[in-house]
Amino acid sequence: MTGSLVIDLNADLGEGAPGEEALFAAGITSANIACGGHAGDVVTMRAACRRARSRGVAVGAHPGYADRANFGRRAVALTLDGLRDLFVGQLAALGAAATSEGVTVAHVKPHGALYHYLNTDAAAARVCAEAAGSAGGGDGPALVGPPDGALRDAARAAGLRFVAEGFIDRGYRPDGRLVPRGEPGALIEDEEVAVAQALRLARSGLVRTLCVHGDGPEAARLLDAVRAALAADGFSFSAPLR
Repeated sequence: MTGSLVIDLNADLGEGAPGEEALFAAGITSANIACGGHAGDVVTMRAACRRARSRGVAVGAHPGYADRANFGRRAVALTLDGLRDLFVGQLAALGAAATSEGVTVAHVKPHGALYHYLNTDAAAARVCAEAAGSAGGGDGPALVGPPDGALRDAARAAGLRFVAEGFIDRGYRPDGRLVPRGEPGALIEDEEVAVAQALRLARSGLVRTLCVHGDGPEAARLLDAVRAALAADGFSFSAPLR
């Protein structure tokens, strides 16, 4: 392969998990920062933005269901107006924290159960895309989601850039969907398996960014191994341009 291929490495941060500094050291290029819904508050948002700025890492909003007991990983029934309020409030909170720390919100990546719901519901995905576009003024942030589905379609309809995402530390079913959490094979902790999956996804050309979950106990170790393997395969690393 040639060195002209570029991939982004993103991690979910500001969620209260230990070891976030290790993820920066392992070479993430984008940070998805919890916006006070499933996790986070003004202090953690500002701290994560400050750390990202000092490392030259792109900042993104990571809005989720306001269900801290389940870490935003269970669906919560909301009307479209309720969903709009969720996005507007959380994107505004992260936007204010980012501005106070001198950084720009470059992307929006929904969290957990919300991410999966939005990708299957066209109306809900449109609400997300509209909120993201409004949060960025005339040049809205990119929307991050699975390579195919409602999030991609809504981003395109709203005139937003779409960044297709794959996962380093989550198992996939043969049909391309993630193995649900709690089922065998849902979480990847073996370096060889993570590296093989990351290489396959990056080489496919179908994804522009690869995610590792910041709350995973092996996140930094897996990311370090994956980055080394991708570099050896001819990839360079950069956040998607705003």
